[in-house]
Amino acid sequence: MVNKRIVLGMSGGVDSSVCAYLLKKQGYEVIGLFMQNWDTYLNNDIEGHTLDDENQCNAQKDFNDAKLVADKLGIEIHRVEFIEKYWNDVFKHMLAEYKRGRTPNPDVLCNKYIKFSEFIDYAKKNFNCEHIAMGHYAGTKKVNGKTTLVKSKDEGKDQTYFLCWLTEDQVSKCTFPLANLLKSEVRTIAKEQKLDNWSKKDSTGVCFIGERKFKEFLSNYIDYKKGDIVNIDTNAVVGKHDGIIFYTYGQNKGLGLGGNDERFYVCGKDLDKNILYVADEKHKVKYLSSTSCVVEDFNWINGDPKKKTQKIKIRFRHRQELISGEYKIEKDKIIIKYKKTLSVTPGQFAVFYKKNTCLGGGIVAKIL
Repeated sequence: MVNKRIVLGMSGGVDSSVCAYLLKKQGYEVIGLFMQNWDTYLNNDIEGHTLDDENQCNAQKDFNDAKLVADKLGIEIHRVEFIEKYWNDVFKHMLAEYKRGRTPNPDVLCNKYIKFSEFIDYAKKNFNCEHIAMGHYAGTKKVNGKTTLVKSKDEGKDQTYFLCWLTEDQVSKCTFPLANLLKSEVRTIAKEQKLDNWSKKDSTGVCFIGERKFKEFLSNYIDYKKGDIVNIDTNAVVGKHDGIIFYTYGQNKGLGLGGNDERFYVCGKDLDKNILYVADEKHKVKYLSSTSCVVEDFNWINGDPKKKTQKIKIRFRHRQELISGEYKIEKDKIIIKYKKTLSVTPGQFAVFYKKNTCLGGGIVAKIL
């Protein structure tokens, strides 16, 4: 017996395909919806393509993969484009952050403005459906009448970090069928059900764009100039950089400093003087470690907390080990203190957790 209609985001990958199978098995009337949010030609995506086609997002191929699964499972599938919206709400922000010398995370914005906003609105308008499903490794839980976002069973694949800017309303409208499954179990289910994409590689790179040669790709959109790489401890010029925007704090590969005796790590940027600062192995902890920072534009998934200060767990990068810390709310910003950590970077998201619950996240604005 059919429970109710649900619109599922289908990407052509194994995760969303298994979601379709599980939802149908649970009695849902499943409608697949494939999103295309990037167009190589419209978006002037010329330089930076990799030679490995499997690492590039090919919308037509991915749609064909999704349709094969939909046909096998006997569900209808539709296709929609949010290309202009993605450009305005996600990609332009990403470029603006790089121009500021920061390290953005477009996946967080993509989830907030596209997958859990435009997608939900489209499902409601075109399929008379209030509820959607996504193949993210995350879960939801009702606590005191509120819908909270919780980590998935698979800690290594957990994607709550990328969902930290969602509102409770957005979270409450979504089902995550993979919440209690390991990735290995997902592939096993796909293989058992003879889904053609059971062994398909996971997508990599920028959300909906795919893997790119980073410097060449950004050069399609941002002007840059070469400059000096300076050892921050000795003030000696040790090499030349290709453009400050291409580097992130803690980076130690791709610096073009292979001829030096020391291994260097990016530890600072002077945008006005176009200088990239690096520290050697001996001094990296001194210049790259921090114990506190300022976080702005913080989103509390379940509304502002009652406590203005609280002990929490923090994650600055996806898959990074959770770090013990404490936040303090000061007007429109949050000060967080945490265990000494390397390479906390302006532009990154600091995401807060309490036990298994994701409280929300904000953008690292300044290291203290």
